[in-house]
Amino acid sequence: MNTMTLWHISGWEFAALAAAALLVGFSKTAVSGANTVSLAIFAAVLPARASTGVLLPLLIVGDVLAVLTYRRHAHWPTLWRLFPAVAAGVVLGTLFLVWADDGMVRTSIGAILLLMAAVTLWRRRAATREDDPEAVVTRSGRIKARSYGVLGGFTTMVANAGGPVMSMYLLSAGFRKLGFLGTSAFFFLIVNTSKVPFSVGLGLIDGHSLLLDAALAVFVVPGAFLGRWAVHRINQLLFERLVIAATVVGGVQLLLR
Repeated sequence: MNTMTLWHISGWEFAALAAAALLVGFSKTAVSGANTVSLAIFAAVLPARASTGVLLPLLIVGDVLAVLTYRRHAHWPTLWRLFPAVAAGVVLGTLFLVWADDGMVRTSIGAILLLMAAVTLWRRRAATREDDPEAVVTRSGRIKARSYGVLGGFTTMVANAGGPVMSMYLLSAGFRKLGFLGTSAFFFLIVNTSKVPFSVGLGLIDGHSLLLDAALAVFVVPGAFLGRWAVHRINQLLFERLVIAATVVGGVQLLLR
């Protein structure tokens, strides 16, 4: 069965989706948050709500590749702090999707991403960086972890846009590059997998979306290998600036659509 016929996708549109899938792999192993560009491309080519169901399995493929690459660098105490709040955010996001239209979703997520980028920049100027994420997270308090966790769960459920929110949290917690990537890899593999039943229940994932995923998944793999090659050639300061820039670009794109 031709997935392009099912979705009325032209050759150029499929090429755009393939490029976005490659960027998913790159973002998972190099610059987390860059997949907000992928989100915008999918929402432009496909119906906005349906695009989240197509994108989710591709994100999970990228998460698996990222875990295989950076599994030794994950910081589990941080993950355990976040999961309860994230679960609450996913439930809230599911309820929001029941009645919200595409315009409300885009505006809400875009505003949250820009707010998180602004807060992170402010915190980075106001505080001294530490090398130990455990110490920084403990001192900043559980309220911060819960706030980011709920926002991350909400945004990842509503628009697969939780990456930038969690990127802002991990940067503000003082994570270095590999610790950042290892922790976010496990976080999103677990969270994105847990979202599948909700997405199926909402009708966002079905046979048609999975056929399109099967055609696009092959492009995630080279993106992940490209990211693995690139990340060792990006210094810490540039890495952090790229993450923040990707967050801002994603937020602006959502607000302007």
